[in-house]
Amino acid sequence: MIYFDNAATTFPKPNIVYDAIMTAMKDYGANPGRSGHKLALKAGRGVYETRELISKLFNVKNPMNIILTFNATESLNIGIKGSLKPGDHVITTSMEHNSVLRPIKFLERFGIESTIVKGDSKGRIKASDIERINTQASNLTGTNMPVKEIGRIANENGIIYMVDAAQSAGVYNIDVEDMNIDLLAFPGHKGLFGPQGTGGLIVKEGLILEGLMQGGTGSASYSLEQPSIYPDKFESGTGNAPGIIGLGAGIQYIHDRGIDNIREYEEGLTQHFIEEAKKIEGIILYGPLNVKEQGGVVALNIKDADSSEVAYILDEEYDIAVRSGLHCAPLAHETIGTLEQGAVRFSFGIFNTHEEIDFCIKALRDIAKEV
Repeated sequence: MIYFDNAATTFPKPNIVYDAIMTAMKDYGANPGRSGHKLALKAGRGVYETRELISKLFNVKNPMNIILTFNATESLNIGIKGSLKPGDHVITTSMEHNSVLRPIKFLERFGIESTIVKGDSKGRIKASDIERINTQASNLTGTNMPVKEIGRIANENGIIYMVDAAQSAGVYNIDVEDMNIDLLAFPGHKGLFGPQGTGGLIVKEGLILEGLMQGGTGSASYSLEQPSIYPDKFESGTGNAPGIIGLGAGIQYIHDRGIDNIREYEEGLTQHFIEEAKKIEGIILYGPLNVKEQGGVVALNIKDADSSEVAYILDEEYDIAVRSGLHCAPLAHETIGTLEQGAVRFSFGIFNTHEEIDFCIKALRDIAKEV
């Protein structure tokens, strides 16, 4: 199969990720931080080493300010619900994923106000239009957002600034200090090459969040109150230690290969796809269509054909995996004019090839003649 659904989950993973997970499962699969025996201590060291690798990747001064979660959705919920209180006003955009918009909509029941800034037809947002933004790159069009510029505006105005790095972590250089990011939510299973069930939230030193869940942490067990120390305040219950250790291996792969090299390769694939898709009669492309303005994601439709039908044909007849529909981002589709039809999303990764792009273009050309 040709896998062009890397915006959902990168696949395959580097072999070192599989190896790290299996080693953790088979050789020291105990609860980290829960007891003093050798296996628990080794698992705990593995988890902490992943925190250090995350710190290096995003320039986090204190690894204990990294909350390890099960996905970016959990991270976003912790950050949004933990930082907002009745009477607060949050500014977001029409290009957000539902993992941002739904928690905000939920909080409106409790006195939170929100403003949604609309992007242009390419999915672009102007920094001058907003004081806080949540998403770094759209999962629909791949459009990059002016993260650093907005961070400066937020910092100058004393506004908490949260960035959703679901589509950018591991692909673009993110420096939370330089970009004035207070909260950075990221998944492990996308650009960081970790397994599903991993993710994290980086919290700026000194920023106090309310916890969403309470339970056992292995620390302060004498108290019936949840520990206030980070990250224990947010990491109740048994975590996904093998997955977190596998995530660390994925980040080590990025450090070894070079994040700029990964991005440049994916840009080459994306440019190749865009240039060839433009030549096909009946293809409608969305987004900036410029690899310097978007990540390795391209959304398209073929005439007025249902996007799900096109994806089905690609899967069944050509063995090409893509994502169709609304991509959990209805306002983004409304912004670019595809709310009724949806779109077929192609997302490329480091393990894709130019030969696969050529085969896919031929498939699209064939389908365009038939629909």
